[in-house]
Amino acid sequence: MEIITTQTQRRTKTEMVLANIFKLPPIPKVLLEASKILDSKAPKSKLLVDVISKDQSLVTKVLSIANSPLFGLQRKVTSMDFAILVLGFSELKKIISALSVIETFKNKTDKYLDQKEFWLHSFLTGSISEKIAEDVGFQVKGEAFLAGFLHDMGVAVIHRFFHSSFVTISELQENSGLSLLEAETEVLGMDHAEIGSFLAENWNFPTSLCDVIRYHHAPNESLSNFLLASIIHLADFTTKHFNVGQFAVDKNLELDMEVMKNMRIHSEDELNTFISGYDTFLLEQSEAVRYLS
Repeated sequence: MEIITTQTQRRTKTEMVLANIFKLPPIPKVLLEASKILDSKAPKSKLLVDVISKDQSLVTKVLSIANSPLFGLQRKVTSMDFAILVLGFSELKKIISALSVIETFKNKTDKYLDQKEFWLHSFLTGSISEKIAEDVGFQVKGEAFLAGFLHDMGVAVIHRFFHSSFVTISELQENSGLSLLEAETEVLGMDHAEIGSFLAENWNFPTSLCDVIRYHHAPNESLSNFLLASIIHLADFTTKHFNVGQFAVDKNLELDMEVMKNMRIHSEDELNTFISGYDTFLLEQSEAVRYLS
């Protein structure tokens, strides 16, 4: 009873701190405006160029990606109009989402969290989520990327706004054998999935997306988007399986095979067969993310 009371008190304190963080990052304005245009039935390139051009650093990075060897163009991309033509609306939305959020949560690397490693993992999880969603017939691929990219957003919040707790969590995880979720709950009374969901709600994201972020470690508990939560769960595991974009803090991630059965994956052999085709894709995406930093 005493332990429960202590954890409840820690949770209450954490919720109070989160509610009173006036500098909690707002959703990037350029992401909001660009997403609105890209989600329309007939996106207009001129409107998109006008929005993106408000952020010169974003323009520079988008052009850098369009000129990368990934697209193999002989001609240099020097304008946003041409970049949109090269990248396409879907790819552009993914890039803008990633760049905007990375900029919002920009923080210094320390021995407890490598920022490049963290964002590499986030981008790869988003990319593989989108690919799996397409392969299993999930209709909203863009939502799959964003959910995958933001699934560990709570980790970034803890590292930035609860840094001393982050240090304690890291050391507790290292010395006690606890999982990341267990160590977070022990120290803060809640874990990064709950905290990430809190921020998503603060950004007025759709309830279903907040739900996926909240339950990406336990898709069976998802209240409104079980399939997408399962896709993110599998994508997260896939990056670990191929040792591409490994996220050291979350090294003890285990796949929930009960969840996989609902995706018609009933054994480890079937799992290996399913994800074997994503090896090359992940390596290509790993190369792509280099141009985001």
